[in-house]
Amino acid sequence: MKKKSKLNQTPPNGSVQAFQEAAECLKTLAHPVRLRMVQLLLHGRYTVGELASDCEVPDNVASEHLRLMQRCGFFTSEREGRRVYYQIAEPHLENLMNCVESRFLQS
Repeated sequence: MKKKSKLNQTPPNGSVQAFQEAAECLKTLAHPVRLRMVQLLLHGRYTVGELASDCEVPDNVASEHLRLMQRCGFFTSEREGRRVYYQIAEPHLENLMNCVESRFLQS
């Protein structure tokens, strides 16, 4: 069987500059606490305190992690009385988490 010449193929769209924002957001995700928060939030909405407790970090540290991820558009927050609930805003996070879980959490 003959191999196709790469010269005749149309390259995929994109450039290094176009991937800059993607790389920055992926770097933001590349932290164990943040990955766990994404995993939790894919299954429901949580407060900072609930996320901090599960991730075993102080509330202020959890807030900083959430702020960084919210800046990338991953989460939204909604105030109900004195509580602020976080939830997933970026639906593609589910695909990323499925990849991470299937690669690293299989027993």
